[in-house]
Amino acid sequence: MKLRKASIKDKSELAALCIESYTKTYHDHWEEGGLAWYLEREFGDQRIALDLSSSSITYYFIEFQGDRIGFIKINTTSSIPGIVNALEQDKFYILSQYTGLGIGNLAFDALLKKTELLGKEFISLCVIDTNDKAIQFYKKLGFSFHSKIRLELPYFKEELKGMHHMVKDLFKIIEYPNL
Repeated sequence: MKLRKASIKDKSELAALCIESYTKTYHDHWEEGGLAWYLEREFGDQRIALDLSSSSITYYFIEFQGDRIGFIKINTTSSIPGIVNALEQDKFYILSQYTGLGIGNLAFDALLKKTELLGKEFISLCVIDTNDKAIQFYKKLGFSFHSKIRLELPYFKEELKGMHHMVKDLFKIIEYPNL
């Protein structure tokens, strides 16, 4: 597994991968018409081109055995109030047929190295509060709950709008019992 930074020449391939990986996982989170609206808003040609030309946003392809199987989108600043010198993991999706293989852990480890090279102290993210699988994944990676917010997106199902802000302190010393 490796992360490869996406560039403007990757715009179409990146958009297709974003749409495929998001749709397979979250298609049922939307009211009628909402998924198409969101996909255009987040992964349409104009948005992807704008993001790829931004100095504060980076997309990485997650590559495994020569295939691009997912992506990570990061912002160089966190949107969580009070969290400074942080990188925000905005999106992290792997195609469903590749989940459960440990690739997410490897991708996150690679992202950690990039974060440390940027001199950041924290990584922050938001996750749907009912997504227990993702929350447990992030807890295993050392993230902790920071605060709760409400997602304000039209067409998104009301019962899924609760979000957790989670933060990982990159300099927190992990204590191992009985060592």
